[in-house]
Amino acid sequence: MIRVLVADDQALVRGAIVTLLGLEPDLDVVAEAGRGDEVLDLLTAHDVDVALVDVEMPGLDGIEVCRAMTAAGLATRALVVTTFGRPGFVRRALEAGAAGFVVKDTPASELADAVRRVHAGERVVDGALAAESLIEGANPLTAREQDVLRAALGGAPIAVVARSVHLSEGTVRNHLSSAMAKTHTSTRAEAANHARDRGWL
Repeated sequence: MIRVLVADDQALVRGAIVTLLGLEPDLDVVAEAGRGDEVLDLLTAHDVDVALVDVEMPGLDGIEVCRAMTAAGLATRALVVTTFGRPGFVRRALEAGAAGFVVKDTPASELADAVRRVHAGERVVDGALAAESLIEGANPLTAREQDVLRAALGGAPIAVVARSVHLSEGTVRNHLSSAMAKTHTSTRAEAANHARDRGWL
């Protein structure tokens, strides 16, 4: 039996995935989590083989969960299952240590097969997303530009952004200008939204 954990903050979606995987004779869902910061403890407590994690969860997002699993040296393999089929998320998840990335509208039989393949040591990525990720290329933003854009997402004034990322206002303006040039946008809000929509933040 392949021991599985399902982590998703939407109870209805999590329940549906648990039910569907429970119909498979070789899959056993041994734990569930509604928050990302619950996952690591559950993995060790339940000796999980494959963890299905959503990208956007409270406490710790799915990509950070993958990174934490890798840092902890856990044998559990991570499969990201998300609504957010953005190429940037695919790249970030794989770089963080995920073994697979599929979207939530994947048919149940394909999801179960993805769990088996990840457990067998394969890397499984939704074909259309993989192709789109290759076409789009790597995230062009530096780590600091990403920090500044994240802080600017809510439309905060430059002074507030500067305080939140511990930089001077002039440096923040420089990072925002660079990010706008790289994203071919004309305002910081457009740049932040563009980057978020591509999974770069």
